[in-house]
Amino acid sequence: MLTFKQPPKEYGDVFLEDTDKPLPEVLNPNTRYMFLSTIAKGGKALIKSCKDMHLNRVVAYKTLRSEFVDDEIENIRLLREARISAMLQHPNTVPIYEIGRDNQGHYYFTMKLVHGYTLREIMNYRERYDLTQLIDVIKQVGHALAYAHDHGVAHRDIKPENILVGPYSEVLLLDWGLAKVWKKDGSTSDFVNHDKEIAVPGSDKSITGHGKLQGTLCYMSPEQIRRDPDISFSTDIYSLGSVLYEVLTGKPPFDSDKTYEILEMVENQQPEKPSEVSKFPVPRVLENLCLRCLEKDPATRLESMDEFVRVLQHEWTGEL
Repeated sequence: MLTFKQPPKEYGDVFLEDTDKPLPEVLNPNTRYMFLSTIAKGGKALIKSCKDMHLNRVVAYKTLRSEFVDDEIENIRLLREARISAMLQHPNTVPIYEIGRDNQGHYYFTMKLVHGYTLREIMNYRERYDLTQLIDVIKQVGHALAYAHDHGVAHRDIKPENILVGPYSEVLLLDWGLAKVWKKDGSTSDFVNHDKEIAVPGSDKSITGHGKLQGTLCYMSPEQIRRDPDISFSTDIYSLGSVLYEVLTGKPPFDSDKTYEILEMVENQQPEKPSEVSKFPVPRVLENLCLRCLEKDPATRLESMDEFVRVLQHEWTGEL
């Protein structure tokens, strides 16, 4: 059975003294949040837990790290992430509460704080979990992506680290900071001049920042690696297929300690069949679905994320 971290009691208890306490006559936005602790430090951003003193709840507060607060591109990306997350109101996306500037004029946004495990943390102990439960996680991510695609958003950074499973079986697709959206006339502005280099020093597989291809190589589609300007929703189908492959086999479809080897494999090699790699039984329906998602040519993949979800909703457990 899937078991998850429960939130600390002080984060969730509801008392009458808190619900009925009057607001100050004059609200000062600079004293709204009481910071508690740092949750995560990313390459560009910082996430803290803090108490919203107006609503008496603990939330997550995201802002740029100090060295990036004056970076125009990163500020646009932070705004894009906040607004996309807010506009995609779906059970499998994180609710956004507020966007604003702090007392130094720097952007921030607040969102729901969820205590749970990422799919990466779960996959580190793959043998403990039943396949049906893991496929349910993948299916809920598929629902989130189908909704996003219907609303004109491609996520472009699907990986186990960006999938969170909470203590009450909620599944949330995180981090829309690399998402692609289009203008009303169908064109797009995608920071192309800042994402052209593909060389990455050392063997680091996680690529972020100006001058480097965005995302994580093991889950990126061939067209994303090629920086195809016409990249569309099919890239998410490929990436979720890569995550499904790892759920079925315990490892991504292509992996290496050397970045250039991963790039070559993603672009030119076919993945092994999951049933030939996994130490667990692999249902034929799921194997076929996975391999269709991993087609090199976007035109030969599944037509839509809706189709992906429909396959997972059909009966496949009889093949185990």
